[in-house]
Amino acid sequence: MSTTVTGSPFGKALRHWRAQRRMSQLHLALAAGVSSRHVSFVETGRAQPSREMVVLLADVLEVPPRHRNDLLTAAGYAPVYRETALEAPEMTQVRRALDFMLRQQEPYPALVLDRHWNVLQVNEGSARVQRLFLDPAAVARLGPPNAMRLMFHPDGFRPHIVNWEATAASLVQWLHRDVWSGFGGEATRRLLDELLAYPDVPRQWRTLDLAASTAPFLPIEFRKGDAALRYFTTLTSLGTPHDITLHELRIESFFPADGATEEASRRLAAG
Repeated sequence: MSTTVTGSPFGKALRHWRAQRRMSQLHLALAAGVSSRHVSFVETGRAQPSREMVVLLADVLEVPPRHRNDLLTAAGYAPVYRETALEAPEMTQVRRALDFMLRQQEPYPALVLDRHWNVLQVNEGSARVQRLFLDPAAVARLGPPNAMRLMFHPDGFRPHIVNWEATAASLVQWLHRDVWSGFGGEATRRLLDELLAYPDVPRQWRTLDLAASTAPFLPIEFRKGDAALRYFTTLTSLGTPHDITLHELRIESFFPADGATEEASRRLAAG
């Protein structure tokens, strides 16, 4: 009588990430420098991977640290990546560094974001731009501040972004890539579905375009009455390898795209 091998928890997780990355067993084996037979045995549960093999396969598949912990746990090993709350005492120096970066960006906007694009911290430059363009009551109705929602929602910046479609098309690809890579998780998938359901969102934005430009320089043109600001932005990640919280932080910094915006930003800061 024959039996069907359904696979271990690690094997199922490995198949998930291999499918996510569109890699065959042979491709994964060649990239990892192991035999495809061994990869097959690991996936079916006929072989137990060593801790080093789990880490190696996760490296090849570019699995984010949060999910590497899941892979290690599924294989029976202790997680190696810790997750420390940003408010924890041991993060004091990190918080000071973030405060310094936000202050240095003045008088231009800067934000600290988590992996779901939730706004954790802003500088005064960002607060001034929000007060200039947005209705506080409308923003409050949107719930906890989220950078993507503020850009896409009709009660957010969207009516005031001259080149909204070009800007939003690039931003939505960042969300698609976060979902595809596993970086953002289910919360980011739900956010993406929400934004795509807003009025007049082009249908072609509903799919990931790996060839689309996701450069960190995003030109954004704001206009409300006589007020006009043109910024490009950069996204900076700390990339700390052994703490999930720090690995997932992003700092979005706005820079003037012309002299008029530079002068207008300084006038705003001067009151």
